[in-house]
Amino acid sequence: MIVLLAATIGCVLANAFEVVAKLARAQFMLKNAAEVGVHERWIPYLAVLEGAGVAGLVAGLLGLRGLGLAAAIGLVLFFVGAVGAHVRARVFHNIAFPAAFLALAVAALGYFA
Repeated sequence: MIVLLAATIGCVLANAFEVVAKLARAQFMLKNAAEVGVHERWIPYLAVLEGAGVAGLVAGLLGLRGLGLAAAIGLVLFFVGAVGAHVRARVFHNIAFPAAFLALAVAALGYFA
């Protein structure tokens, strides 16, 4: 259970970084999105979805386990979509990043399940 808790905290931190990078329109984020066919106008909406996942995980860690579970499910689906976007676009050189985020989200799901 400690490993899943640590992975859940890692999931919160990693996704919080991603949200900030998306909202700041970091160049690496814009480049990756364009490479997999995600239009730049979608990035703020994706940041909001990911931010909701972060907030839900934090709420879950603070005792609202059902909200944490829902957030973990949402993040798993989010990153299944991200990995799928990489596969669809045949962009494999950086697929490890969304795959790692997916693994963290699955661990968070395991923690709250």
